[in-house]
Amino acid sequence: MGQPNTIVQAARVYLRVSTDEQDLARQESIVAGARAAGFYVAAVYREKASGARSDRPELLRMVEDLQPGEVVVAEKIDRISRLPLPEAELLVATIRGKGARLAVPGIVDLSDLVADSAGVARIVLEAVQDMLLRVALQTARDDYETRRERQREGIEIAKRAGRYTGRKPDLAHHRRIIGLREAGMSIARTAELAGCSIAQVKRVTALHRARMIARPIDATVEEDEAAASAGPSG
Repeated sequence: MGQPNTIVQAARVYLRVSTDEQDLARQESIVAGARAAGFYVAAVYREKASGARSDRPELLRMVEDLQPGEVVVAEKIDRISRLPLPEAELLVATIRGKGARLAVPGIVDLSDLVADSAGVARIVLEAVQDMLLRVALQTARDDYETRRERQREGIEIAKRAGRYTGRKPDLAHHRRIIGLREAGMSIARTAELAGCSIAQVKRVTALHRARMIARPIDATVEEDEAAASAGPSG
């Protein structure tokens, strides 16, 4: 008798940090972990953007790429969403609508049990699954709101004490962005090579060009970079 065919399930891995200054390297082990768990990793999506934003390019690309039967793998549920609960539930519903499911630590997956059940048992299992997911999504949002409030309080205290100076620019990083753009790299390629968001590349480049028009050619790049760093972060 021949060996039975083994169906290998495809996974799409989503890695996210909130700001350009943070490093995705810590989450890279998730890719190897997915493969070790028996998944075929169809793609890895790396993003530097707030989980409270619904317009994250790599998240949207991943959802668009999803195929029926695939699995979305992430470090934690808050990597996928820190959105308000209605928006978070809509995102999950969109993923499920593509025929995919979540494989995230802390989220109990009852999909197989639901598929093997019928009648009242199936209804109960689906309700429990939805409740657990809703709690996890709300917890991720609450944590985000708590962090934001503490940050605001810290800034206000520092301002009152005269110690708040704002975020300091990463001059070397901004210089690299400008150098890559002047070398003819596209915005997307610059973001990839510099390890930052497309939005930051656009911001730094636009400010640099505006300054170069408004001031002498021999003005320093550092002034551009300091201005760029004052802009809003992702």
